[in-house]
Amino acid sequence: MKVRQTTVTILMADDDDDDSMLVQEALTESQLPIELFIVKNGEELMDYLYNRGRYTDKNITPRPGLILLDLNMPKKGGIEVLQDLKNDSNLRKIPVIVLTTSGAEEDVYRSYDLGANSFIIKPEKFSSLVEVMKTMGKYWFEIVELPLEAVGDKNGQRPNQSSSS
Repeated sequence: MKVRQTTVTILMADDDDDDSMLVQEALTESQLPIELFIVKNGEELMDYLYNRGRYTDKNITPRPGLILLDLNMPKKGGIEVLQDLKNDSNLRKIPVIVLTTSGAEEDVYRSYDLGANSFIIKPEKFSSLVEVMKTMGKYWFEIVELPLEAVGDKNGQRPNQSSSS
């Protein structure tokens, strides 16, 4: 199995600080070659992707190779964000994993109908969350081939970026 020698940017949208911290710790513990950016709601996620507001500098807001999306957020919920992402030809190729506390059947169906790549219910135990992140990482970063624009080199540079060193 191949091991990716590049860094993948993950953009996580979740309004719960505790959940964000736990996912960040689980990703760190799983030792994945990723850079994690966290936003608090769907509007902020779209600002990041469109380089608006405080996210205008593309050098510090790289295009994500993967989005972790909570469904229940203020301002703009995950379902609405998913619709916007999949309706935009420049964004629809970014894989989206719904990572939520909701196990409602209608949320699962609606997410997949709108183009989510996976639907994961947040585990309650930290050890289970670490295992989920390891499994997710193995699949998305070792097995699946992501578009070239979604990954950077060992220094986190995207293929079309030049290093400033």
